[in-house]
Amino acid sequence: MTNYHYIVPEFHADDRFTLAWSQLFDEVSEAQTLGYQVKPVLLGPLSYLYLGKSAEPDFDRLTLLPRLLVGYQAVLAKLSQLGIEWVQIDEPILALDLESKWQDAFKLAYQILRCDINVLLTTYFGAVNDKLSMLTQLAVDGLHIDLSAAPEQLNSVLAALPEDWVLSLGIINGRNIWRADLAHYAERLRDVKTQLGARCWIASSCSLLHSPVDLSQENGLDPTTYSWFAFAKQKMDEIALLHDALEQENDAQRACEQYSAPLRQREQASEVHKPHIRARLNDANALSERALSYAERVSQQRSALNLPLFPTTTIGSFPQTDAIRRARREHRLGLITDAQYQDAMQSNVHDAIQRQEQLGLDVLVHGEAERNDMVEYFAERLEGFQTTQLGWVQSYGSRCVKPAIVVADIERPAAMTLDWAQYAQSLSVKPVKGMLTGPVTIMCWTFPREDISRQQITEQLALALRDEVDDLQRAGIGIIQIDEPALREGLPLRHQAQSDYLNWAVNAFKVASGSAWPQTQIHTHMCYSDFNQIIDSVAALDADVITIETSRSNMALLHAFEEFDYPNEIGPGVYDIHSPNIPSQEWIEALLTKAAQRIAPQRLWVNPDCGLKTRCWEETEVALTNMVAAAKALREQYAAYPLSN
Repeated sequence: MTNYHYIVPEFHADDRFTLAWSQLFDEVSEAQTLGYQVKPVLLGPLSYLYLGKSAEPDFDRLTLLPRLLVGYQAVLAKLSQLGIEWVQIDEPILALDLESKWQDAFKLAYQILRCDINVLLTTYFGAVNDKLSMLTQLAVDGLHIDLSAAPEQLNSVLAALPEDWVLSLGIINGRNIWRADLAHYAERLRDVKTQLGARCWIASSCSLLHSPVDLSQENGLDPTTYSWFAFAKQKMDEIALLHDALEQENDAQRACEQYSAPLRQREQASEVHKPHIRARLNDANALSERALSYAERVSQQRSALNLPLFPTTTIGSFPQTDAIRRARREHRLGLITDAQYQDAMQSNVHDAIQRQEQLGLDVLVHGEAERNDMVEYFAERLEGFQTTQLGWVQSYGSRCVKPAIVVADIERPAAMTLDWAQYAQSLSVKPVKGMLTGPVTIMCWTFPREDISRQQITEQLALALRDEVDDLQRAGIGIIQIDEPALREGLPLRHQAQSDYLNWAVNAFKVASGSAWPQTQIHTHMCYSDFNQIIDSVAALDADVITIETSRSNMALLHAFEEFDYPNEIGPGVYDIHSPNIPSQEWIEALLTKAAQRIAPQRLWVNPDCGLKTRCWEETEVALTNMVAAAKALREQYAAYPLSN
């Protein structure tokens, strides 16, 4: 849930691991000085290796485990010197379908790490009951399980738990913002507490870094929905209150009942459950097929668009300048009027269209100056969402995102992008793409409801976007892009659940795009994706054109499309927008030549890897100039090539 990523470490066969970072110990000492009982948290050695990647193709990074454990022993020894009694070691890969060699490595690793500190082995994001025979043999002192993501594992874990182990129950959802039903949880866990006594710990399901910090700082939320939420600070209060209730404290038990009362009211709220939306969902499957197949559509699209071989375009966004951000901030604070803000954004759209015309791009975009975020923009215009002022969570490193919250059934009260698309198209005779964020990505990058499934949320979004597609094409927008960068990351951790997810995710995209006329060209964009595992589903989207990130892999990602014989058109990204390096024309030509050896030239598009929102105009224009020149050079090279399938 939400847009979280991590930096992937690369491992080499000659790597050595030494203790060279003291911040952990400094922070532990500081907390102890302040009087706190500290439980340090370490990423486990097996997860660290598994979630990295081998720098050499045939190198098995698991062979580094003995050397890595030496480093972990040094960390534990230092923590022991500081008087630490418990350390939490996170092994999230235990929720995956692990190969036997990785499972076998756990017993060796934790035997070597055995020391005078108690170890709480921590798992989250899924069930571990299929690995209990291995887990219960480990030299640890307790186990943490995620009862939010996998409540069904509790009985199996209780039956297998060694008599001297602590069991930490991750009952408070650390990945979402909903108030916990403490009354229900207290009733559910009462027998567990009786069975385990002091060995029963109450905890969040996972780290609270996935939740915003403090709900009390939000002053713009609807008072009713406010009472449905709990951010990280409130979740810690929930843990304490539930713990006290399970200790048979009468005041705490009554407090749990009172705390859960707003959730009972929400169950009956008419603004949450909308029968007319549920009724429309019943017909959604019948809306998922376009009128003609791609093979039948493509000639109509080429006739309508009249594009050259190797058509050039960008992914959607252009640089968000200081002036754009300032205008957005002033509008949000009420310092400028709606009309003044509209004028400022239109001026930026006009500028973006002019620059693209001068660069010689074939298919234009309006630049998305008016959009603060590719998901929040739509959430602010769809009924069924709430947005926050300060609900930031980490995406990766120092980058944070502010996910919207799905609070009710979703519908579109009015067109969301139509005015901007129409204005941009009025400025050029070249086609200007309508730009939408896809239903799966909006669902994945928001805090979802917990009373209905992710599938139902996504289907509601698909119907809303379908209406937007209808409006755009009726207004003369001939190319509509529906971005789905999160399609791959939404994949469930366990293989057995993945095909079901892909089926409904693909169907949702097809519902969103299914009303497009044969001559309307549907694009989609995906990034951060390893396509080999999901290429069947990517093809099943039936987008006329897919644009993907490939430059950093030197076009290696095209192997999946080549081997699958992907039937539709592809825009393999020809330069990395995340790098300030300016690609030369020769570099781009070389990549396009490589791509044309794998994908038929008449099905190739030329575009950057991703949107240009984070770049500046100077480097953007130089890079796009080289990209357009490279495309023209390839057209000359393939001049005799027929522009047909």
